[in-house]
Amino acid sequence: MSSSEMTLFIFILAICFSFLQTQAQVLVSKPAPSTGFVFPQVQSTVLPDPSPFFSSELLRSPLPTNSFFQNFVLNNGDAPEYFHPYSFRFSNSSLTLSYPTLIATSPSILQNFTANLTISAAQTQQQQQQQKQHQVVSSYSDLGVTLDILSSNLRFFLVKGSPYLTCNVSIPTALSISTTHDITSLSSNKKQNKHTINLNNNQTWLLYSSSKIGLTKTNPSLITSDSFSGVIRVALSPGSDFEKVLDQFSKSYPVSGEALFTEAFGLEYKWKKEGNGELLMLAHPLHLQILSVNDRNVTVLDHFRYRSIDGDLVGVVGDSWVLKTQPIPVTWHSISGIKEKASIPDIIAALKKDVQNITSTSVSTTASYFYGKTIAKAARLALIAEEVGSKNVIPTITKFLKNAIEPWLRGTFEGNGFLYEAKWGGLVTKKGAVDKIADFGFGIYNDHHYHIGYFLYAISIVAKLDKAWGIKFKDQAYSLAEDFMNLNRQPDSIYPRLRNFDLYNLHSWAGGLTEFGDGRNQESSSEAVNGYYSAALMGLAYGDTSLTATGSLLAALEILAAQKWWHVHQGDGICEDIFSSQNKITGIVWSNKRVNGLWFAPPNASEIRLGIQVLPISPITEVLFSNVSYVKELVEWTAPALTKKGVADGWKGFDYSLEGIYNKQDALQKIENLCGFDDGNSLTNLLWWIHSRG
Repeated sequence: MSSSEMTLFIFILAICFSFLQTQAQVLVSKPAPSTGFVFPQVQSTVLPDPSPFFSSELLRSPLPTNSFFQNFVLNNGDAPEYFHPYSFRFSNSSLTLSYPTLIATSPSILQNFTANLTISAAQTQQQQQQQKQHQVVSSYSDLGVTLDILSSNLRFFLVKGSPYLTCNVSIPTALSISTTHDITSLSSNKKQNKHTINLNNNQTWLLYSSSKIGLTKTNPSLITSDSFSGVIRVALSPGSDFEKVLDQFSKSYPVSGEALFTEAFGLEYKWKKEGNGELLMLAHPLHLQILSVNDRNVTVLDHFRYRSIDGDLVGVVGDSWVLKTQPIPVTWHSISGIKEKASIPDIIAALKKDVQNITSTSVSTTASYFYGKTIAKAARLALIAEEVGSKNVIPTITKFLKNAIEPWLRGTFEGNGFLYEAKWGGLVTKKGAVDKIADFGFGIYNDHHYHIGYFLYAISIVAKLDKAWGIKFKDQAYSLAEDFMNLNRQPDSIYPRLRNFDLYNLHSWAGGLTEFGDGRNQESSSEAVNGYYSAALMGLAYGDTSLTATGSLLAALEILAAQKWWHVHQGDGICEDIFSSQNKITGIVWSNKRVNGLWFAPPNASEIRLGIQVLPISPITEVLFSNVSYVKELVEWTAPALTKKGVADGWKGFDYSLEGIYNKQDALQKIENLCGFDDGNSLTNLLWWIHSRG
């Protein structure tokens, strides 16, 4: 080989090595967005590192940031999460399960975690110190998560709504089962594949095994086993009738579960199961409300019940469930139109003043939440102008909206803007990338459906009014929507699947990547509704029937959940009387708690508590507050707070808007006397609302 040939050969080898090195880097890194517009990328300085808690394969895809198992992958991974009907906590190579005690007072309802049973590999104290290891998520689905404790050969299948805890022991291992209580008795059947554990707190726990396992009570609070490999299942038995049911369905267990968007306003649960026989799961009250009664593949065991903070959980037998909601109207304008045509001149007069006030200056804030509310308020004026026939102001509003929105979409907004970060896979703001409390925690994935929902609302209306503008910025608009609306399960997706929406609970969480002792939380149910409603409107603007269908279904479910768990009704079996007698609406719903306070206001500020569950007012508000008798109770309950000194007119406006549902004239007079409005509301919007009531 000549020197020139050798040089060429070395050059080709270098190119090949460089190519292979590049490909290897691509395989181990997060996928960059491959199509459409990409917001500028950034490396956040405030986000936690997910790598200790997720398998290397999962780290290649976007990760959940508001999930039902979020505590398991934050900090030390040892804060509990509630899975219906049990709470679970991982610590020091073990899993502890609790059938939590419900504690109700007038300010709150919470579930108290007690270490009923702790399962681990039986080891000496020295081995435990040497092999302490936290759990690793090896897979997750819409309805469950699989966690491995590698040092202990234990794999736990935690599926929402399972009355059993299921654990797979991969190689022969001696197990340890401990409790904070005293074990009053331990008994086994002849085959030694069913064991009954009685505790001195009057609980009876059943342990089923796929093959023989010998258990020994070692001391008053500890049981150890002989070497075992296979599957064990543990369940609380509240009574003898329950035990018969648990025996019958103990051999079939779910390892994961998916929620399929099968049809308009329809959802189907499908579990992947192993073992033999039919699958037994638990349904919460909203499931039972919308569970298809014509589905012959499902049997409801009404007598088989566990308590929970969400109401009684009822046994349902079947490998899949079909859930169907009533269709909701997703409309640009009022659902039934403005009732009194004589009111239109008053609306137009207010409209002209509001348009002048809003469009005469640029948006004064750089915060994503308040900026979004401001542009959504302006966009509402454009739609009201269409409805009342005052189209001459629409060009002014449209120009204002374009000037306000485009810098965020182009990535040129001074002081803030949307960026893409690849560690977890999603949008953050410039401020949020370096400050975890900026933009109400948007940079650590708080409240994405709130903030982006307001932007989508404004973008959708401009796209409706100016088709060319909509096409020009379609990629950016869709990237915003996909941040919390993505349904794609594929690893090349740049966003996780449904960032905020919990497909078992059937409503959203807003808490982001923060460890909370009571799990996820959501304050404003109405802003969650607005997020999905706005996505549905964006589908209308772009002629995207799939996006409209998905947004409409999620909005419908969020509305039903708000009516079930945020709107408090005495005697409905959801909230204890001591709480429901004092509270007509919940402040914050947690996965493990209900409280009457807010993040930003005390419990006695009931006018704010009402307002944060109403805003923003739009056509979908009518669906959210369709129960007129409840609305009247809520308004009357809030009324004393409105007489207190210092109550802002902005909050009063939401109370008066609800009063207008059943007492139109009095509410109108009160609205006309207001001197101020919420930063996402206006006199025009309130007049439109009142005059479009029945």
